Amino acid sequence: MAKGKAKGPKGKKVTLKVAKNCIKITFDGKRRLDLSKMGITTFPKCILKLADVDELDLSRNMIKKIPDFIEKFQNLRWLDLHSNQIEKLPETIGMLQNLFYLNICNNKLTTKSLPVELSQLKNLRTLNLGLNQIDNLPTTLGALKELQEVGLFDNYLTTIPNSVAKLPKLKKMNVKRNPFPQPTEEELLIDTIKRMEALYLVDEKDLCGPCLKRCQEERDKLNKLKNAVPTSLRKPNFSSLMTPNSTAKDNQVEWR
Repeated sequence: MAKGKAKGPKGKKVTLKVAKNCIKITFDGKRRLDLSKMGITTFPKCILKLADVDELDLSRNMIKKIPDFIEKFQNLRWLDLHSNQIEKLPETIGMLQNLFYLNICNNKLTTKSLPVELSQLKNLRTLNLGLNQIDNLPTTLGALKELQEVGLFDNYLTTIPNSVAKLPKLKKMNVKRNPFPQPTEEELLIDTIKRMEALYLVDEKDLCGPCLKRCQEERDKLNKLKNAVPTSLRKPNFSSLMTPNSTAKDNQVEWR
C-alpha cells in the first residue's frame, strides 16, 4: 500500500442549490445565509453568486482559510466565523465597510494573523476575538470608534492598549482568563485611594456641620494612606478592566 501524507477530514461540498436553500429572512427583513454546522472545510466559492446577502453564518465548521474574495460581500453587516480552524484573516476583510458584527472566536488566530486592515471597519460595533492565541492586541483597533462590545477572553494577553480600553462607545469588554499580572498590595491600595477620592465631589459649603466634620476626618485618613505609599509605586494598572466597566458575557454562545 502506497504511503503518503495523511489527509484531513473530507468536508461536505456545498453547492449553489444547497446554499440558496439555506437563506433565511431576519426579523428586520434582511437575508442571512446560514451555512453553520455543515462540516465545511473550505470556504465555498459557489456562494459568490449570493454575495448580495446581508448576513453570513459559517460558524461551527472546519474552515482554515478565509479567501481574499470575502471583499465581494459588500452588503455584509453581520459575519459569524466562530468555532472553525481559521489561522489567518485576509487583508481584504477591511473592505467590508457595512459590517457591524464580527465573531471570529474559537479559532487559531494569533497577533500576527490579525491584519491591520481590521481597523478600517469603521461601523463595527461588536468584535469577538475570544478563544484564540492572541498575546498582544493591535493598538490600531483603537480606530474602531463605534465599537461597543469586545470579546478577548481565553487568550494570552497580559495588557490592554489604552487606545482600545478608552474607546469612546465601549460598553462591554470580556477579558476573562488571560494571564494578566496580579496587582501588588501597593497598587491595590492606590486603586482604593482613587475610588475614595472619587467620592468627594461636593463643596464644603453645601454640607451641614456634622457632615463636614465627618468628611474632614475621612480626608485626614485618606491623606495618611497617600503618604504611606511611595511615589514610585503610583502608576496605572489595568485590573479594573475586568470590572466594573466590563460586564462581559461568560461564554461565546452568548456573544453570537
